[in-house]
Amino acid sequence: MITVYGEGRGFRVVWLLEEMGLPYRVRQVDLLSGIENDAEFLAINPAGFIPAIVDGDTVMVESIAIMEYLLARHGPSPLAPAPSDPDYPAYLQFLVMGEAGLAGAINAIVATNILAPEAEKTNWTTGWALGTFESRLDLVRRQLARSAYIAGDSFTAADISITYALEFAQRTGCFTLSDPEKAYVARTTARKAYARAMDGCPGTKAWAAEVAARQV
Repeated sequence: MITVYGEGRGFRVVWLLEEMGLPYRVRQVDLLSGIENDAEFLAINPAGFIPAIVDGDTVMVESIAIMEYLLARHGPSPLAPAPSDPDYPAYLQFLVMGEAGLAGAINAIVATNILAPEAEKTNWTTGWALGTFESRLDLVRRQLARSAYIAGDSFTAADISITYALEFAQRTGCFTLSDPEKAYVARTTARKAYARAMDGCPGTKAWAAEVAARQV
């Protein structure tokens, strides 16, 4: 049984596990109320960030690295095109971009909005981060103009990565998606594995419901 520590970006991992049909459990981690007191989690990841997984004797951190590990260790899977597949370059690029260019940039804005003193909430860095997100989103839009999914005509793990980033940006109020992105997210989140992943991540599900209720 694979243990996933923490929701947040751990949702990507849980969604992938559901798509692959692998057994897992989610062990909650509260980063806001004294992570220094969570000795069990810090023994897994002394750096104190989520997600992390334990798979037998293997410990992994970083959501995209965890996804690649699961696909390689527990695959092969149609969720990861083979290197010889024409869709592989786009798959790999957008799998990584979901964090490196999209969610990571939004995270800088979210952290500033939550933690920074009022006078420092609007600053050069948050403007740069938003610009980074928007430039990478242009690449996503171009790709989706060519195909229904981010790496081609089939759903892959790269869609999990990108969908998480787009939902994160929208739920935090950092960005409003346009109709093409909304249609794409509607396609990817209509999957049964997504619904099961939401059930497995009650904090994420409650947050999504709260945001949806405010938007009515």
